[in-house]
Amino acid sequence: MRQATTTTGGPALSARNRLGRRLIQLYVGLALYGASSALLVEAGLGLEPWGVLHQGLAELTGLSIGVVSIIVGAVVLLLWIPLRQRPGLGTVSNVFVVGIAMDATLAAVPEVHGLAVRIPVLLVGVLLNGVATGLYIAARFGPGPRDGLMTGLHRRTGRSIRLMRTAVEVAVVVTGFTLGGTIGVGTVLYALSIGPLAQLFLRVFAVSPASDGSTVVAGGQPRGAILRP
Repeated sequence: MRQATTTTGGPALSARNRLGRRLIQLYVGLALYGASSALLVEAGLGLEPWGVLHQGLAELTGLSIGVVSIIVGAVVLLLWIPLRQRPGLGTVSNVFVVGIAMDATLAAVPEVHGLAVRIPVLLVGVLLNGVATGLYIAARFGPGPRDGLMTGLHRRTGRSIRLMRTAVEVAVVVTGFTLGGTIGVGTVLYALSIGPLAQLFLRVFAVSPASDGSTVVAGGQPRGAILRP
């Protein structure tokens, strides 16, 4: 039996390697998501729905958009409690990593001027957001706070995920725009392209499931939702 245990060390090593890959995907994905959101801000042609809210609140409070993203993520995460949602490592990490990466990218990237530069920056931001979404979700460490809110409302109300998503994001966009957030062609482009892009990169970065005994993984992603941090 001792001999057999030695020869079957491979699966345990493979499980550790798989977990290591998933952790790398998680944090690279979250960092890239923050960087892609910062590029959308730099382009100034319209933000993703929650970005509109974050920018509007940043204008109102004088805080950086990254700090606002962290605060909003933490508040949304508190709303999981009455919805009986279970956070994962990715959920908690999302709150901090995305906002920090946003502020770091905005500090490092110079301001862009003119449509000849702003349009490419917008396109790169949207594409990078799709890559980041695929990396982050494929790691399977739990949904982001905002997506967990939508799926939790879906379970509690019995309404479709699509309806809950639409209702929440319309409210978020309207509030953010009222506060000074940017809506534009980038907002429309993001809405139309993020689903197909996320689906593509989810396949590219998929990690084969295994019972590695990890306790930091929350439940799987619900079907029919385009999830993002």
